[in-house]
Amino acid sequence: MTRRGVTVFLASTGSVIGALAVIGLIGGFRLNLTPSEPLGIWRIETLHRPANVGDLVFICPPAGAQFEKARQRGYLRRGPCAGGFAPLIKAVAALPGQRVDIGEDVEIDGKVLGASRVRKTDGEGRAIDPYPGGTVPPGHLYLQSSFASSYDSRYFGPVPDSGLLGLARPVFTFDP
Repeated sequence: MTRRGVTVFLASTGSVIGALAVIGLIGGFRLNLTPSEPLGIWRIETLHRPANVGDLVFICPPAGAQFEKARQRGYLRRGPCAGGFAPLIKAVAALPGQRVDIGEDVEIDGKVLGASRVRKTDGEGRAIDPYPGGTVPPGHLYLQSSFASSYDSRYFGPVPDSGLLGLARPVFTFDP
């Protein structure tokens, strides 16, 4: 193949990949490369009701210093949400008015939440401060992942439900 042919091939391939990425984003498809949920392709399904405990959702974290520090530490990726963050895939564990207590594990309304061990350090041995606990305020959601090293509300607390993008539905996923 000639040099011009290689250039045309690479440009065409790049254009097709770019077009597929744009179509995927517009169509609500996202690629999950974090271990909090299975790796692979997910779809955002519009939620036509308030979020419920147990819903697996896509949500944008709010812009702010806490989440910027989390991105610098590698807990979050860059993406289209405010502050330049990627949406999170997390399960809703508590709703407004529910009491969250943080100890060695998370308790919601006095019941221990499964797979909720609270770590004192991250995977790099850096100190990580837990959310102090409290009542989930109106307009907020407390989010959890069963993945032991997940960066979730155990550490950042409830987040505004205004960032809720919709339900997270797996399209093509796998557990490594």
